Amino acid sequence: MADNDDTIAKVIPLRGRRCALCGKPADQTYRPFCSKRCADLDLGKWLGGDYRVPTNERPGDDEFADQDGDDGEPR
Repeated sequence: MADNDDTIAKVIPLRGRRCALCGKPADQTYRPFCSKRCADLDLGKWLGGDYRVPTNERPGDDEFADQDGDDGEPR
């Protein structure tokens, strides 16, 4: 029977890498984060729209907005 210490993977922080969210040493399992919590918090920011790509467009600017008639029917 194998010893339990041989079958358990040890978590080794990445050298010189820091968590992208909190700054603690990053973990290989959750890279570039230190834990599942930080990875989940970052995912929540993406899904919540907190991260955005800056553009020159204004709200309502849409290249397809003028293709329909005023009555809402396609031309």
